[in-house]
Amino acid sequence: MDWQQLVSLVIVAAAVGLLVGSKLRRRRFSFERDTHCGCAAAGPATRQNSIVFRARKGERPEVLVKMR
Repeated sequence: MDWQQLVSLVIVAAAVGLLVGSKLRRRRFSFERDTHCGCAAAGPATRQNSIVFRARKGERPEVLVKMR
């Protein structure tokens, strides 16, 4: 085994170690991600617009834009 193969094996082993370590490492708790609640926003409440698409078979499709 020459030095180039050794270096490439070390690089591959390091990449595998980092990938396995990231899978095993515990994530930091995130209120929004872990509870699916959007109320954790610390900033001022921003108004969000929403778009609703409705389509029924045999009826005309509707697109509703709710400006809040």
